[in-house]
Amino acid sequence: MGRPAGWLLWVLLGCSHAPRPDRGEVEEGDASFYGPGFYGHRTASGEVLRPGTLTAAHPSLPFGSCVRVTVVESGKSVQVRINDRGPFTAGRIIDVSETAARELGMVGRGVVRVRLTACPL
Repeated sequence: MGRPAGWLLWVLLGCSHAPRPDRGEVEEGDASFYGPGFYGHRTASGEVLRPGTLTAAHPSLPFGSCVRVTVVESGKSVQVRINDRGPFTAGRIIDVSETAARELGMVGRGVVRVRLTACPL
């Protein structure tokens, strides 16, 4: 039951060569994050959530999509790779990993207003 040989390469490439949402698309709404309680659990894509990852859950973007998440208030941003489905709370458009939340300055605030755009080429 091993993984295909290309699996490790796909994981290592991360956002750099992953599919991107449409270049003109912008989505704005609330973001939250998930933390250590989810480490070791499988995401909807089948990937195991590990500490240190820049990943996120989105309701409809393809797995592997690279998205730039920007906090509207501060302008802080980070690129994440979509590997899960969610969030499942009304008004929220993305759940980012704890590592991404730290880079965005979300830890301690919980929910922030963000803008989602395609990663730059």
